[in-house]
Amino acid sequence: MPCATLQPMTLRDRIASRVDSLQDRLVALTQDLIRIPTLNPPGDAYVPCAELIGAHMQRLGFTIEYVRGHGTPGDSDQHPRMNVVARREGARPGPCVHFNGHIDVVAVGEGWTFDPFGGQVHDGKVYGRGACDMKGGLAAAMIAVEALIAECPDFAGALEISGTVDEESGGYGGVAYLASKGYFSKPRVDHVIIPEPLNVDRVCLGHRGVWWAKIETKGRIAHGSMPFLGDSAIRHMSALLERFEHDLFPKLAQKRTEMPVVPPGARASTMNINSIHGGLGEDFSGFPSAVVADSCRLVIDRRYLLEETLEEVRGEVIGILGDLAEKRPGFRYEIEDMWDVPPTMTPVDAPVVQTVSDEIYRLFDRAAEHVISPGTYDQKHVWRIGHLRDCIAYGPGVLDLAHQPDEWIGIDDMVASAKIMALSAARLTGNL
Repeated sequence: MPCATLQPMTLRDRIASRVDSLQDRLVALTQDLIRIPTLNPPGDAYVPCAELIGAHMQRLGFTIEYVRGHGTPGDSDQHPRMNVVARREGARPGPCVHFNGHIDVVAVGEGWTFDPFGGQVHDGKVYGRGACDMKGGLAAAMIAVEALIAECPDFAGALEISGTVDEESGGYGGVAYLASKGYFSKPRVDHVIIPEPLNVDRVCLGHRGVWWAKIETKGRIAHGSMPFLGDSAIRHMSALLERFEHDLFPKLAQKRTEMPVVPPGARASTMNINSIHGGLGEDFSGFPSAVVADSCRLVIDRRYLLEETLEEVRGEVIGILGDLAEKRPGFRYEIEDMWDVPPTMTPVDAPVVQTVSDEIYRLFDRAAEHVISPGTYDQKHVWRIGHLRDCIAYGPGVLDLAHQPDEWIGIDDMVASAKIMALSAARLTGNL
């Protein structure tokens, strides 16, 4: 009986196979990134981490730029906000696909059983602070473009990889700064994929909106034994909190969105009391003095929906403050806007959404889930500063593990996501 004729491997098969062959390098790269403690705050070790990424991409024929976010929050000679951007032009003109990952990680915290900066491999997982959020995703993107170039060296279009800073504190020294310099705008870039840890079978289209504000209620200082001679700012703040509790929070819980936010609880509007301080400062020593508080300060973190406007969101709080000022004797306040970002949601028919979703279906034989993040990430800057809408978050990892002790990333998930990113980039640049 004659032997069956072997069919030649397609470019798609070769790219996927190449990713498999690079698994050990993917793991080692993830470990190397984890072992650089890029803690934010204060912004430690950004330069060596950027240089590690730059050296790896330079070996693949990429042109490397190191871009410091001069003058951005936290930037100093001791803690420079150093970003790296790597670009490789193809043999022929075509679209550019940009993979962006942040290199900063949050504080370690308590409760670890693994070395948080050891990059230890155990039971098919790589452990360490930032493994999931998001050094594993960044490493997977770097391996994805390596596999694509290896199997399609004369590719059309352009490929970019960036390692950026400060996403955990707003991204102003990283993606926001680069976007202001044109790094996330057409004609330079056409499609952006941010490998945040949102599960390998999900495409994240965007995020809810956010408004942060500081509210201060004012009083009059007096001796604590005779509070009737003063006016307690803390009691005024308690009246505001009571109105939030009985009027605002129930109203927010009734607001629902058509945005596919995960988890489901975040499909309502929410507001978090971020902090509250009144009277004596937190840093006093000894026994407190007997005084009536003449100031109380509150920070609110309001997350809002595509169906709401910032004016409406802000007006709900201003309305309560105004009503208290009118009806409560002595109620005086100041409110300061700290930060706001509108909601984002890339259309499901956008090229990057359709392509990545299709590759998820091909690999897993199930439809990709389209989701919205409850909190913001660097897509906000690509949208509002770069004015580039063809942007998603897609990457390996379980979001619930982010910022937790014993944070980890699954090796199989990194390999799967690298295949999806490589094949998606090949299609978006017109090579597949």
